[in-house]
Amino acid sequence: MMRGMDVLALAKSAFALFAIVDPVGVIPIFLLATSGYTLAQSHASARLAALTVFGVLTLFTFAGQLILDFFGIRLAAFSVAGGLLLLLLALSMVQAHVSPQRQTQEEAVEAEEKDAVGVVPLGVPLLAGPGAITHMIVAAGAARGEPVQQAALIIPVALVALSVWVSFRAAPAIQARLGRTGIHVVTRLMGLIIAAISVEMIASGLGKLFPGLLA
Repeated sequence: MMRGMDVLALAKSAFALFAIVDPVGVIPIFLLATSGYTLAQSHASARLAALTVFGVLTLFTFAGQLILDFFGIRLAAFSVAGGLLLLLLALSMVQAHVSPQRQTQEEAVEAEEKDAVGVVPLGVPLLAGPGAITHMIVAAGAARGEPVQQAALIIPVALVALSVWVSFRAAPAIQARLGRTGIHVVTRLMGLIIAAISVEMIASGLGKLFPGLLA
C-alpha cells in the first residue's frame, strides 16, 4: 500500500524527470530529424523514441545501484557528480541550447544518416541522456531497501515515456501553436527547475560525504 508521502515523492520524481527529459524542447529536433518522413514513419519514430526512453530508464532504475556497487561508488558521491552534470544541462537549457551532454555536433550530423532516429539520437542521448539516467539512479538509491517504493519508480518513467510519445505525435501542432519562441520559453523554465534540483542533489550529496559541513 502506497503511503501519502510515497505518492508525493513519486509525483515529484515524475515532474523532475519530465523537466530533465524535456520532450517539448526536443520537438524542433524531432521535426528536423523526421523531415521528409511520411506520417506513418514519423509516428513510428515517435513510438521508438518513447519505447527507448522507457527501456533505458527502466534498466538504470533497477541496475544502476549494481553498477555503482561494482565500481565502489557511494550514492552520495554519484549524487554530487550527477548534480554537477544536471547543472551544466540546466545552464544550456536556460540559454535554449542543446547541451553537449545530450548531443554532440557529430551526433547531430549522424542523425541525418540514420533510419532509426527514434532510437539514436532522439531516444538516446537526447531524451534518456546522462541527466535522466542520473536522476533515476539517485531516486532508486534513495528507495533502496523498500522494494515496493523502488518498483513504483516505473510509474514516473512510464508517464514521461508517454509524454514523449504524445509530444512527438503532436509535434507539428505544438510547434505551430507555441512557435520556436514558446518552445524556448518552456525549455528555459524547465532549465530553472533542473538547476534547483541539481543544487539540492549537490547539497544532499555533500552533506552525506562530509557530515556537519552544511549544518
